[in-house]
Amino acid sequence: MTRNDPEDVDSTSSLPPPVEQWLDHLLHNRRYSPHTLSAYRRDLSELVALAKGRPLDQIVTGQIRQFLARLHAQGHGARSLARTLAGWRGFYKWWAPIAGLASNPTADVKAPKASRGLPKALSVDQTQALLDSPVMRAMTDPMALRDQAMFELFYSSGLRLSELVSLDIHYVQSKHYTSASWINLVDRDVHVLGKGGKRRSVPIGAQAITALNKWIEARALIAPVNPDDEDALALFIGSRGKRIHPRVVQSSLTKLATLTGLPTTIHPHVLRHSFASHVLQSAQDLRAVQEMLGHANISTTQLYTKLDFQHLSKAYDQAHPRAGRKS
Repeated sequence: MTRNDPEDVDSTSSLPPPVEQWLDHLLHNRRYSPHTLSAYRRDLSELVALAKGRPLDQIVTGQIRQFLARLHAQGHGARSLARTLAGWRGFYKWWAPIAGLASNPTADVKAPKASRGLPKALSVDQTQALLDSPVMRAMTDPMALRDQAMFELFYSSGLRLSELVSLDIHYVQSKHYTSASWINLVDRDVHVLGKGGKRRSVPIGAQAITALNKWIEARALIAPVNPDDEDALALFIGSRGKRIHPRVVQSSLTKLATLTGLPTTIHPHVLRHSFASHVLQSAQDLRAVQEMLGHANISTTQLYTKLDFQHLSKAYDQAHPRAGRKS
């Protein structure tokens, strides 16, 4: 069963007041991204639907297990169930003390184990072919310059998609608005507010700096004229001057990959994976890559060492005369 994209969830749908209060807390106090909040809203909507009118403060551990079993029977996989349970657990961890619940009904429920696949990454040659595509280089219209800058920055700094679209053209702090993420071309770095409200700064490479300067010059032609409009601060905007939507980024990258002739479907996150894999292959500094990616747990970053070993193992099997191939 394929879960709906969080962007497709109706963000205006009403949930019980405690749930709405928790989501509001995540938005304003934890600064969670709209994408993450939409996912949590969907997870809690499922909990409410499964409860069938039973108040959330009356749900017990056994029912949580039953709800997960029901979702599994509907076709939800282990990874999907684990993430759903994490959403429920986060809500009850916050709400149980406030509501005076005797216990958190999700506390003793174990998430099903999901096999952890290796992240997909392009080879260095594939990445170069994508970013140096003659088709892209030949185009000089603002949208093409924007796409070039976006993808160069993606690969240069290993950003998440949500982080990229949230970037402002520079830091702004006023009575009505404060930048959460921005670029600094003078210091050649990007400042982002990542998952869990974790802030980090990552260098921007020379190729990305060049592409960004070209885009910023062209951006002035379509930027909103109202300086108080938050879209006027967005680094990446569409043809109508509004902050770019994640789906537009995906669509633009898919189009470029097709024109370049790459044999695989490329999601924006693949550029983040490619950044991590290529930097790790060259620098062999796991902690530095962890910091640049904004991973809370180094075990997540260690997946890229497995990816690198997988590549070396394949090359060994193909090249070594005594690697085990039948003669």
